[in-house]
Amino acid sequence: MRAVTWHGKRDVRVDNVPDPKIKEPDDAIIRVTSSGICGSDLHLYEVLGPFLGEGDVLGHEPMGIVEETGPDVAHVKPGDRVVIPFNISCGRCHMCDMQLFAQCETTQVREEGMGAALFGYTKLYGQVPGAQAEYLRVPQAHFGPVKVPEGPPDERFVYLSDVLPTAWQAVDWADIPDGGTVTVLGLGPIGQMAARIARHLGHRVIAVDFVPERLELARRHGIEVVDADDADDVPDAIRQITGGRGTDSVIEAVGMEAHGSPGAKLAQTLTGLMPGNSAAPLMQRVGVDRLAALGTAIEAVRRGGTISIVGVYGGMTDPLPMLRMFDKGIALRMGQAHVKKWIDTLMPLVTDDADPLGVMDLATHRWPLEKAPRAYEMFQKKQDGAIKVLLQPGA
Repeated sequence: MRAVTWHGKRDVRVDNVPDPKIKEPDDAIIRVTSSGICGSDLHLYEVLGPFLGEGDVLGHEPMGIVEETGPDVAHVKPGDRVVIPFNISCGRCHMCDMQLFAQCETTQVREEGMGAALFGYTKLYGQVPGAQAEYLRVPQAHFGPVKVPEGPPDERFVYLSDVLPTAWQAVDWADIPDGGTVTVLGLGPIGQMAARIARHLGHRVIAVDFVPERLELARRHGIEVVDADDADDVPDAIRQITGGRGTDSVIEAVGMEAHGSPGAKLAQTLTGLMPGNSAAPLMQRVGVDRLAALGTAIEAVRRGGTISIVGVYGGMTDPLPMLRMFDKGIALRMGQAHVKKWIDTLMPLVTDDADPLGVMDLATHRWPLEKAPRAYEMFQKKQDGAIKVLLQPGA
């Protein structure tokens, strides 16, 4: 089959790789019909290469058609249309019983000290072959796949794999008071949807970015925006429009590669140039992130407010302004989305023909799988108005 594979920093290719096969009784094989490129995939493209192996298949936002199932898979069958959550969870361990599916004890990558395995996302998360491919083997398929209706286009459902549950959890964990205010930092796909969800739930949303197309897309959905390039001081701009206090909550949807962090950017760049067998242990011990967005969040949130971190971080020695955070009484919540926890809440919204979250107005590019290398480059460089790219095997 054809699949998107990693070959080095900023070097992804579409290669022939072996077709996946059923290995365990609870496996399934799906034929992928759509698979998103996630903002966190760009961390693999740029920063997290030391944790990848040449030829690793990327991608973790798929949907498709069930082709084959193992004998322990009963809730889906060949021919069913399904979305696959990006984290692999069993649904029956202690953590899953608490709906902490991203910490599933069955699939935890204990040798790396990490949580539940993920599709297409480094040795740290199990090195499970990913979903930017024609076919995907789905472990724990007795629980993971989410069956969706026939008929509507993939875009109505594909974001249930990651974007929508991640954005919903970010808003839920932001603990915004009824009718309260929230700043959303970063208007990539997750930030766009988090802003729309918060507005849908009745909150005042102030979203921050510097990319014109992202700002315009947010405005189109009724979101109040601050252009970071026009504001001398973003937190001050937010305080000025919130009575001098800042917003009740901040959703940080940027993560480890935030702009405005030159020292950390240099450290990431130098580490990325080292051989993988040297760079990976170093990053796990003394890695640093670009923290400009988190710093903005700390300053923009009101005293006693909450910061919900949804942008991916990977540093082990990040310096945090603990005095400032302690003095302001800030609450922090963060982590991978527990996808299956939010599906029942989200399904009525994506099946509603009124499209209250605007899922049909997020993808800017729908490209064949063969164009993945150009799609990664375009998305990483923020070219051609790229906000969300969907790869469509067979197109």
